[in-house]
Amino acid sequence: METNFSNAQRAEVLTQALPYIKRYNGKIVVIKYGGNAMIHEQLKQQVMEDIVLLWLIGVKVVLVHGGGPEISDVMGKLGKTPEFVDGLRVTDKETVDIVQMVLAGKVNKTLVNLLEKKGGSAIGISGMDGRLIEAQMKDERLGYVGKITGVNIAPVTDLLEKGYIPVISTLGCDEDGNTYNINGDTAAAFIAGAMHAERLIMMTDIAGILRDKENPDTLIPAVTVSDAKKLYEEGIISGGMIPKVDCCIKAIEKGVRKVTIMDGRVPHSILMELLTDEGAGTEVMADDDGE
Repeated sequence: METNFSNAQRAEVLTQALPYIKRYNGKIVVIKYGGNAMIHEQLKQQVMEDIVLLWLIGVKVVLVHGGGPEISDVMGKLGKTPEFVDGLRVTDKETVDIVQMVLAGKVNKTLVNLLEKKGGSAIGISGMDGRLIEAQMKDERLGYVGKITGVNIAPVTDLLEKGYIPVISTLGCDEDGNTYNINGDTAAAFIAGAMHAERLIMMTDIAGILRDKENPDTLIPAVTVSDAKKLYEEGIISGGMIPKVDCCIKAIEKGVRKVTIMDGRVPHSILMELLTDEGAGTEVMADDDGE
């Protein structure tokens, strides 16, 4: 994309980013990636560029991804109609095989390949590798949809120590070897919490928490956990935003410093959030956060 920036303006932008580069150098940032930012090719390219740039300046980036639209697409090609209960995909034995094939195979390796093409070093794993995500059946009505019972973070920390970007597909397993489809937001919250990540960024299809969900200008830039619970009571956080904010609170309670819900459809939103004063989306933090 062509820009009218002069070289002096480019230099000024880099200088303004310097304090943030220093802040996040050597820190763990978990990014949950899915939705429209994953479907549109140009956006996908930009997200991968952002992640590689962060990696190059010394941020320890962990990418956790979903792939719901791709799963539904493959199911359709195989003659299966996706079915949902309370927003969760009903996952019978055949469907969980499709989920494993799409998430751990096609989607995961496509993202790894893109990161490598952009100049990064990435390795893809699933939640089943090294028993990273241990799970059990969440609800018999849903079939092989998993509730996380434990996280073994060693495979991820090993990859970070070796200088790789871990790319994690959200599958889990139990002691009997059953495979489970795990909600991507929940998996990202548990992984970020287990790593005591500096930041968790949840890329979604909306700008963040809105006072009026029909008006993007009513974005709430920052809330504490207590604020969020009041917004539940007021009905401002409702519908599909409830489980997302629940995951943010869970991550904070597990030791993540700050969580951001942001619109992944906005180009370079990750860099805007981490490397500028204005940021992007809604930041969720603990009640006693000093900043």
